[in-house]
Amino acid sequence: MTELTLSRAIGTGLRRALADDPKVVLLGEDIGKLGGVFRVTDGLQEEFGRDRVMDTPLAEAGILGTAVGLAFRGYRPVCEIQFDGFIYPAFDQIVAQVAKMHYRTAGSVTMPITVRVPYGGGIGAVEHHSESPEAYFTHTSGLRVVSCSNPQDAHTLIRQAIASDDPVLFFEPKRRYWVKGEVDEEFGQQTLAMGAARVAREGTDVTLVAYGPLVATALDAAGAASDDGISIEVIDLRSLSPIDFDTVEASVRKTGRLVITHEAQQFGGLGAEIAASITDRCFFSLEAAPARVTGFDVPYPPAKLEEHFLPDLDRLLDAVDRVLGRTNSLTGWKA
Repeated sequence: MTELTLSRAIGTGLRRALADDPKVVLLGEDIGKLGGVFRVTDGLQEEFGRDRVMDTPLAEAGILGTAVGLAFRGYRPVCEIQFDGFIYPAFDQIVAQVAKMHYRTAGSVTMPITVRVPYGGGIGAVEHHSESPEAYFTHTSGLRVVSCSNPQDAHTLIRQAIASDDPVLFFEPKRRYWVKGEVDEEFGQQTLAMGAARVAREGTDVTLVAYGPLVATALDAAGAASDDGISIEVIDLRSLSPIDFDTVEASVRKTGRLVITHEAQQFGGLGAEIAASITDRCFFSLEAAPARVTGFDVPYPPAKLEEHFLPDLDRLLDAVDRVLGRTNSLTGWKA
């Protein structure tokens, strides 16, 4: 076991994948000599060479188009999109080519492409550098979508994604890059499958579903609620497509109440799908309508306003009060 930051855990996962399989190659803007803007790939070009860790032009469509060609030739390309808001020039390649090639060729061609996307807010960045575009890709059949929340999952999931024959969108919560944790680099029997959710904290009163950057916030909320005698079970989704609904369903059948949180805007977001699916599965177990705590339905705000946009502990606890039938911001506060 080694203590690593989340960013370093991804870097060690990439190093291990490069060492284990000569067909693994990395592509991205400034990932080689510079080591990436967040230094995730620091030292990898020096160790594995410019043919394995390649600096690319500032052209996301070109990065993904090159990856498609490499995948056709048997390589396992790992593409870094420098910031979340830069992924849109590559959107056509991802949804029209990468996601469909396996089906279009009746299974004869695989697209083992991993697309790394630093995403989310909380770092005070400028426009196009703090977005949450995951729902676009969870809506696209043919793609796997995952998001890590801690160093161990960051290391495990990146290696699982690269080893997968399916294309994987790997969303990295950039404001958690510097969080430290113990990392076991050897996969054992206890290693979760890439598509499995994780019960991050057990509880009995409310199920709180989160992923990526908000798992830590959800755990903080659970800790604060326990001081008030409320037991919150926190589910870290890990996989956003497919979703491990069995784990979420089992929790909701136990607690009878569901709160879902994500940084992305509410309308058409992942929270809506989770709420609808769990309502279908657990209608007679629910004691209250599921509640969503999300970003607001506006373009991502300037850095000085992002603390008002991002779900925080107070908003999560307010939603917990709502599903428990306690006084909350919608019912009005009593003096």
